[in-house]
Amino acid sequence: MGSHTINTHYNASLTLKLYIIAGIIFGLYGSRVCPFLESLSALEIFTHVSIIFSILFLTRHFLLKNHTLVKETRLAKLDSGLFLIASLPVALYYNFSYSFPLDSNLKVLFGMTLFGFFTGTILQLSSKLLQMDEMDKSGKFDFNLVGQRSSLVKQMIWIVVLLLITLSFMLTMVAVKDVFWLEQNPGRVLDGSGKISVIKEFVFLSAVLAGYAISIMLLWSKLIKRILLSQEHSLQQVTQGNIDVRLPIFSHDELGSMASLTNSMLDSLQTAQSEVKTTRDVAIVSLSALAESRDNETGAHIIRTQEYVKVLAEHLSLTDKYASFLTTNYIELLYKSAPLHDVGKVGIPDNVLLKPGKLTDDEFEIMKTHPQIGAEALSTAEKQLGSSSFLRVAKEISLTHHEKWNGSGYPNQLAGEDIPLSGRLMALADVYDALISKRVYKPAFSHDKAKSIILEGDGTHFDPEVVKAFLAVEDQFVRIAAVYKDAKDME
Repeated sequence: MGSHTINTHYNASLTLKLYIIAGIIFGLYGSRVCPFLESLSALEIFTHVSIIFSILFLTRHFLLKNHTLVKETRLAKLDSGLFLIASLPVALYYNFSYSFPLDSNLKVLFGMTLFGFFTGTILQLSSKLLQMDEMDKSGKFDFNLVGQRSSLVKQMIWIVVLLLITLSFMLTMVAVKDVFWLEQNPGRVLDGSGKISVIKEFVFLSAVLAGYAISIMLLWSKLIKRILLSQEHSLQQVTQGNIDVRLPIFSHDELGSMASLTNSMLDSLQTAQSEVKTTRDVAIVSLSALAESRDNETGAHIIRTQEYVKVLAEHLSLTDKYASFLTTNYIELLYKSAPLHDVGKVGIPDNVLLKPGKLTDDEFEIMKTHPQIGAEALSTAEKQLGSSSFLRVAKEISLTHHEKWNGSGYPNQLAGEDIPLSGRLMALADVYDALISKRVYKPAFSHDKAKSIILEGDGTHFDPEVVKAFLAVEDQFVRIAAVYKDAKDME
């Protein structure tokens, strides 16, 4: 069973209701309010009005529902024109059949056109709100300007001006007509019924105009509010670091133009950020390759450890404690910075770094300086290039990945949560990979063997929370180790 698509350009139900309301108001005015139409009975007037507005709706429903102005959501223009055209034969009919004077014929022309404008404006604003509802449901928005430029400010000014002109014109015309009518019917002045009739007409017209004006203003304010809230929601996502988001464009006006310019700015920002990220990634690869070229460890070790860090961080991000800290952007920084954890080994002499056997105490002291060497190198880069989150995280990882939870690590004997989370994550990832990898001084341990050693270090070497995360994602560790094997292990 296919899904039913709502026609957001033409709302038959609302159109019928508004046409009925316009017909009832028009009929009430002619039969109960206007003192000049006493020659016509209420039944005659409502019969005429029913025929006229039925023809209007049928024409609108069957002949004009796919009109270009409907598709362009310019319903105020369409309904104003339709009501104006319909008012011409009506005015001629009353002129020839009931000898209506010119002012009454003008009232018919002006009044019906005004009803068409009000009806069309309400339909137009409702259609735009319905289109926004459909966009929200489907998630499909326009992000480019289309169609002819219009001015939201001018539209608002024109509506206010038109309402003022309409009110002034209608009341002036009514006043002139009623004065003429009272002159022709002095008895109505004497018995007071004329005064009541005139006041009733003024109140009726004022209430009708106010009702339509308030309805239009409420719909207009609702539309503007929806547009601004939608764009504000998108901008909030941008401020949170999601620059893939674009502001939706609902119409080619001032708000649409601002959204389009903002989108262009975001495109430029995204391009610039992409270039910065590429430059950053090239620098990371270059530096990690430099460290690798002087070390017995392989490029696969670098890839594996950064993958381990990522899965650990992603699991911890699901906990209440780290949910706000381990954002998507920060996890990406960890992932990108992890390869630089041993960059300081470039400063270790070859006789120590490349020694095939176990290091002496003095040699180990020299080896223990590589975290500080790496952190100082990255600090120098930070001073030259300016501080950035990438350099800060890379420096943290380099400096603290050999610290231990109980404070017995190096180079600064940090303990517990004084060790940055980045260093705690890297510590477990680095040790695990060293355990499962073959070295000249040791064979490759199995996953279970490496796991048991890590569990022995739970609360002493490693952060207990990180160990829990490791146990939760150990299958992913096994998979990563299998996918990124050392070349010598695959021979």
